[in-house]
Amino acid sequence: MKTTGIIILAAGASKRLGTPKQQLQYQNKSLLLNAVHTACNTGASPVVVVLGAYATQIKQALATEEVHTVVNEQWPAGMGSSIQTGMQHLLKIAPDVNSVMLLVCDQPHITSSLLQELHQLKTGTGKPLAACSYGDTYGTPAIFDKPFFPELLALHGQEGARRIIRRHIDNTATLHFPQGQIDIDTSADYEQLTAR
Repeated sequence: MKTTGIIILAAGASKRLGTPKQQLQYQNKSLLLNAVHTACNTGASPVVVVLGAYATQIKQALATEEVHTVVNEQWPAGMGSSIQTGMQHLLKIAPDVNSVMLLVCDQPHITSSLLQELHQLKTGTGKPLAACSYGDTYGTPAIFDKPFFPELLALHGQEGARRIIRRHIDNTATLHFPQGQIDIDTSADYEQLTAR
């Protein structure tokens, strides 16, 4: 995975939760640190974390981690602007990457081995895109080869990468990840997670 960069999307304001979800504690570390350590343990490089709301306080928590942080000043516009910001930063610091993996910080059950399995699936099938499937949808974690970089850079507003996956579903290898449905958007979600 040495030519794969990872972008962790962590810019949101967690409005429905009422507190920064990036800093919620799970298994003795924050959700964001959990995502960072998971990404760093895959062998992929570099790892870019896109911040937005609460950027100053969250950045301090990442000071000792081997990641690059970038602030999306347009974060209220939505996920598309964060993907665009992350892509621009990734290509500036690592112009030779051949693929990019997108992660969000609020899917607590992502593991390094899952990310490596997703990468191996993409490589083994020869498809240029790989995504996880859960519920009745496809989504993150997902890997995009270089030909998709322009489409990722063109995202804006609330558009996420799912739109690109749907557009190219015939070229997408999918990995079943039922726990991918579990993400933390409300205090009830978090209570369920910590009660498990």
